[in-house]
Amino acid sequence: MTDTQPDEIKDETVKPEVGEATEEVNVPKRRKNKRSVASGQAHILATFNNTIISISDANGAVLSSSSAGACGFRGSKKGTAYAAQVATERAVQAAKQQYGLSRMNVFVKGIGLGRDSAIRSIAQADINVETITDITGVPHGGVRPRKARRV
Repeated sequence: MTDTQPDEIKDETVKPEVGEATEEVNVPKRRKNKRSVASGQAHILATFNNTIISISDANGAVLSSSSAGACGFRGSKKGTAYAAQVATERAVQAAKQQYGLSRMNVFVKGIGLGRDSAIRSIAQADINVETITDITGVPHGGVRPRKARRV
């Protein structure tokens, strides 16, 4: 008896591999124009648990940002003044190198420990702080009272 397995079918047509059939042309990629931003804004959100810093241009487009958690601090260490200082230094350094930032308006929100140290670290990075504005929300009227107790 003969084997019942089918013989291998060999296909004689050769399909071109990717890149063989069409000639690749090296098209130079367009470089992004390096934007120069002389003055910008620093938005600091200082809570008890974390400090978030966003540096933007005058229109509000974010140039760089950082937070205490992104800098490697975990748990209760994220809310410390030192963590806010490290996070601010990282965000400011990135904005200075990429965009040439030299003047800044600072907007601070929240009541955390990182408020003052974040502003100080901006000033230490050779950036002229023009204004400091506190935009912390102020409660008005308070929360809705509990329902009356029925006895």
